[in-house]
Amino acid sequence: MWISLRPEVSAPNITDRFQSLSFAPFSRSMSPEGEALTNAGQIRADMQVVAPYTRGVRTYSSTNGKELIAPIAGEQGIKVTAGAWLNRDKDKDSGAVIEKAKTGNEREIAGLIEVAKKNRNVQAVVVGNETLLRGDMDDAELAELIRQVKRQVNVPVTTGEIWNTWLDHPEVAASADFILAHILPYWEDVPADRVVDYTINAYNRLRTAYPGKRIVIGEFGWPSHGFNRGASVPDPIEQAKIIRDFVSRADALGIEYNIIEAFDLPKKQNEGSVGQYWGVFDADRNLKFPLTGPIYEHTYTQTAVLALLLGVLFTLPLLRMRELTVSQGLVLAGTANGVAAWLATVVDYWMNHYVTGGDYVTLALSVVMLVPLVFVLLYRVEEMAAIAFGNGPQRLVESLKPGTPSRFPKVSIHVPAYREPPEMLKETIDALAKLEYPNFEAIIIVNNTPDPAMVEPVREHCAKLGDRFKFINAEKVAGFKAGALRIALEHTAADAEIIGVIDADYVVTPDWLKDLVPVFEDPTVGLVQAPQDHRDAGRSPLHEAMNAEYAGFFDIGMVQRNEDDAIVVHGTMCLIRRAAMLEAGNWSSDTICEDTDLGLSIAENGWKTHYTRKRYGYGLLPDDFEAFKKQRHRWAYGGFQIIKKHWPRFLPGRSRLTTAQKRHFVLGWISWLGSESVGALMAVASLAFVPFVLLLGVSVPAYVLTLPILMTFLVYLMHFVSLYRLRVETTPLRMVGAAVAASAVQYTVAKAVLDGFRYKDLAFARTAKGKNWLAGAARHFPALPEATLGGLLLVAGIALIVLNNLPGVALTKNDWRHIREINLYGIALMVQSLPFMAAALIGWFEGSRFNDFALWRAITARVSAVLPRRVTSDRPPALVD
Repeated sequence: MWISLRPEVSAPNITDRFQSLSFAPFSRSMSPEGEALTNAGQIRADMQVVAPYTRGVRTYSSTNGKELIAPIAGEQGIKVTAGAWLNRDKDKDSGAVIEKAKTGNEREIAGLIEVAKKNRNVQAVVVGNETLLRGDMDDAELAELIRQVKRQVNVPVTTGEIWNTWLDHPEVAASADFILAHILPYWEDVPADRVVDYTINAYNRLRTAYPGKRIVIGEFGWPSHGFNRGASVPDPIEQAKIIRDFVSRADALGIEYNIIEAFDLPKKQNEGSVGQYWGVFDADRNLKFPLTGPIYEHTYTQTAVLALLLGVLFTLPLLRMRELTVSQGLVLAGTANGVAAWLATVVDYWMNHYVTGGDYVTLALSVVMLVPLVFVLLYRVEEMAAIAFGNGPQRLVESLKPGTPSRFPKVSIHVPAYREPPEMLKETIDALAKLEYPNFEAIIIVNNTPDPAMVEPVREHCAKLGDRFKFINAEKVAGFKAGALRIALEHTAADAEIIGVIDADYVVTPDWLKDLVPVFEDPTVGLVQAPQDHRDAGRSPLHEAMNAEYAGFFDIGMVQRNEDDAIVVHGTMCLIRRAAMLEAGNWSSDTICEDTDLGLSIAENGWKTHYTRKRYGYGLLPDDFEAFKKQRHRWAYGGFQIIKKHWPRFLPGRSRLTTAQKRHFVLGWISWLGSESVGALMAVASLAFVPFVLLLGVSVPAYVLTLPILMTFLVYLMHFVSLYRLRVETTPLRMVGAAVAASAVQYTVAKAVLDGFRYKDLAFARTAKGKNWLAGAARHFPALPEATLGGLLLVAGIALIVLNNLPGVALTKNDWRHIREINLYGIALMVQSLPFMAAALIGWFEGSRFNDFALWRAITARVSAVLPRRVTSDRPPALVD
């Protein structure tokens, strides 16, 4: 495939030397701007490079060492068109009294005259370069300077200007011995396939305007890299083809020309992203393209080899995957090679571009931020391939089909409650009383709840249900929920082998223990987890969206992780072998996600864990979006704490975790905490980068920075839509709501990770549940930071695209326009705004009248009333009227 895709074009061969090349003997580290000094050694070495390829050179200055170019060129038999660089003479403009020292322009003119007099190989002199175009002089001033120089030299004298500038300044043309016209179609938005014809037409217009006058094309060329300018697209292959086509046409028509330029100038910043790339030779003095034969990218083979090697490296892990199907393997191998191709392209970009100034910023962004996203992308594609093309889950509890149990081990169910509504808690207790399991106890521990009205009704209710239900009112409990669970374990019956944990709002189904306890017949099983679900999704459309978002984790991610025994323990609806719990050190309070912490410790000790997709309990959703965010912040902050606590046990020989388990946990953390944090950080960095693009023309390389952002978003979208359709029992509208809810917490997760670096221990934040949501919702806007950041990103993206595509608008200091990279950058900014705008949308929606099913039912009824009714075949026609 790589061989077949190699771009290759043909063009006329250049068998003779170029007529002339613009010659600037500046090394890679030298800037041609200002009064840069050159020395004879540098000039002589560079002249030896170009001598085999050109019969002449053009210079642009005759001071600061450039006066040495002509005599050194003479050593190689090379003709010289010598130039003097003229600016607006600031010394004269300021009215300064200059007695002995000459102004910059005077020095240049004096140096030019001296070079012309002393060197027989100087065939012409050029007084100024695009001086009229810059407005540094008017017609009369420049014409007088040309006439002044003509009186002192014996070679033709002219000035260098853009071709249409010559048409507008006949006085200057009259003073010059010949017209030295710059025809650079790149700056005139000409597409590559029309460049040579456009140049010849411009040349002919000058001949028509000035009949009998000698016309020389003083600058012609095409950049090999940089931003496009409208239809003008820099490209190394196009550069080669255009120059070879032009030289062939010019030689055939007898047109005199000079190619700009001999060498790439990495420090040439005054022409934006293309200024560095006009050379026939690169900055290391290597010819950039062949002058004969087919034209192709000279680094293509190296890039292909690197991509193939990386592709093989990234594909090797597939050989260890269990029961890999052919289609699944093809998808994964294709993705691995796609990522490898992107990485090879990035390497090729940095190897073939001159990294200077702001480019280091994009390099740092691409390395630090995009590499983690590559792992996230691969992880998501792997999950998609496994679900869409794999063999399906094999390790779920329902697939194990445990036989009839030989005994009924005692289960102690622990229900921690912190300031919970008594009626809600009694509902949870009543459901436990209906369990179809003969050997269990329930410990209800109310902790740190000083209000008797929230304690005594629960105590009385437990007393009515008999000895199976133990009530504990614990005051001044330290360690949050984990502290309460440790107290519950102290009061657990001595013969209890299994500990069950449910949240205070969960109503379990009667078959919970009956179905799941038999899994513990296997003595190596330490934990069995059932999914969470909720019974109050019908409270509002927002609650429906939240519930659908939760379902994605429990029906997609948990199922796939279970295949490698790497589930994330989430506390409620969890059964734990008591021995495994004690071996893991009991409930710990050094993280605020004590359940996930304990589950990981159990797995690290080598105990098996199992998961079931069947719902055995239904709780309550967070009351509002603010509570939803607080819960996600607690999970993310706790996850960060767990990483800091457990990472040493992921080192070789430090635990009994398998490679697959470690991989799932590490990639899961990167995919959740890492990608969300990097995504938010990239959004902020992208926004901060906008002024640099607008004001300084800093490049935004599409392959390196922008396209990966867009590709990651597309993969995320494909991942979400495809897996929800395949695994989650929901409707398309609920799926859209889930997508909005899932993306709306990116800022929250990123803030939690930042808090993990900033704070050692944050307090456990209880999730508000069970309140009257209509009475308490949206008292204040819950997404102000997200709305601010999202709005700025959205406005910046739209503004960049609009300004970039308005005719005649100078978007940057170099008057670029219709630049593809800026359009892509604008799109990327808008894409990056989506998670933040999703939070803002939910924040608005939550307090609006649209967050009420009654309104939607009324709208549906009205729409149905105005729509024509369908006529059923069993109704008599007479009744229809």
